[in-house]
Amino acid sequence: MREIEFQAADWAEVALGDICTFRGGSGFKEEYQGSDFGEYPFIKVSDMTLPGNGKYVTTSNNWVSSAILKKLRANLQPEGATVFAKVGAALKLNRRRLLSRPTAIDNNMMAAIPDESRLDSEFLYYFMLVQDLGRFSQESAVPSVNQGHLSSIEIGLPPLPEQRKIAAILRTWDLGLEKLEALRAANLRRRIWMRSHLFTGRARLPGFSGEWREVALGEVLTEHGLQGTGAEEVFSVSVHKGLVNQIEHLGRSFAAAETGHYNRVLPGDIVYTKSPTGDFPLGIIKQSKISQEVIVSPLYGVFTPATRELGVILDALFESPLAVRNYLHPLVQKGAKNTIAITNRRFLEGRLRLPMDPAEQAVIAAVVEVSQAELNAIVSEIDLLIRQKRGLMQKLLTGEWRVQVEEAA
Repeated sequence: MREIEFQAADWAEVALGDICTFRGGSGFKEEYQGSDFGEYPFIKVSDMTLPGNGKYVTTSNNWVSSAILKKLRANLQPEGATVFAKVGAALKLNRRRLLSRPTAIDNNMMAAIPDESRLDSEFLYYFMLVQDLGRFSQESAVPSVNQGHLSSIEIGLPPLPEQRKIAAILRTWDLGLEKLEALRAANLRRRIWMRSHLFTGRARLPGFSGEWREVALGEVLTEHGLQGTGAEEVFSVSVHKGLVNQIEHLGRSFAAAETGHYNRVLPGDIVYTKSPTGDFPLGIIKQSKISQEVIVSPLYGVFTPATRELGVILDALFESPLAVRNYLHPLVQKGAKNTIAITNRRFLEGRLRLPMDPAEQAVIAAVVEVSQAELNAIVSEIDLLIRQKRGLMQKLLTGEWRVQVEEAA
């Protein structure tokens, strides 16, 4: 978010260092920290880069004892302090967290501790969220900020009751995001259960008792070998979005000038990318949910499932990095430059246990699609609330929008 400009004429504009103390963390050797080493949580930069919209640091993987704190002369950061990374790539991610209890932090982190007689801790937290601390970092291999940088930041300071009212409004959006994140987590847990039970036949849907059989994937997938006609758009494959238009997803096309040799993908086809991607070092496997025919790189394998519903099941199964690895690891040979050596024929030789009854395939696929639609709706609402909250912070923290504060009785 861009640096904010204050609009309210009656807000005092002060340097953050005049109403806030910045305190760094301490270096704790590994032998001084652990899951059962003491009564105080110890937070590292890696804990701050975990996904999620939670306001408070919730990790407690590492703990330290009061004896160790005393030995190292290390400070506990107080409840209500805002903590953040002060070095490295995490500095620019705008990961800020509030402490809900006294906590130790590592020496790559900083705590902002407000003077509570003038500055509300939650108001400070939201103010820090909109600060681009990366702008202070020097041109160096490792970006960093120091206490001088932070103390010089100007903050528009409304009266404490107005600070608290602004924080309460933004807290409402946080609560909404937390509930939606919990719904998303529950949906993902159900999908994990489906992969281990519903997609393996360990749990059967009511009314079905047909055969499940271990088959080579080549028995249920066919390589049609169709190539581009020149009319199709060029698509890539994304881990989270499946098949995506190259220009819309990547900003430009990486296709060759001539695409007649590109593989054509029909609606419902299964596409296997033969390149390492993040959690998928052996490639990713996705079903095309595009309603029209598209083309992909000739390096991709393209296969038509025996039924569209079977393709839905395979797509849902292979959204798991572990499932992809378990299937591909016996089939793939890694080259000297980490290239993946596997032919399309070899890809089809792996075996999976699958339902043979098309009716059962259809019902399982329907369960998958309802779950996916629910997940898509939750993710869309999360994105909407994040945008709304970002806009609210811009308006409320600058005084452009004022809030009514009830007078004390």
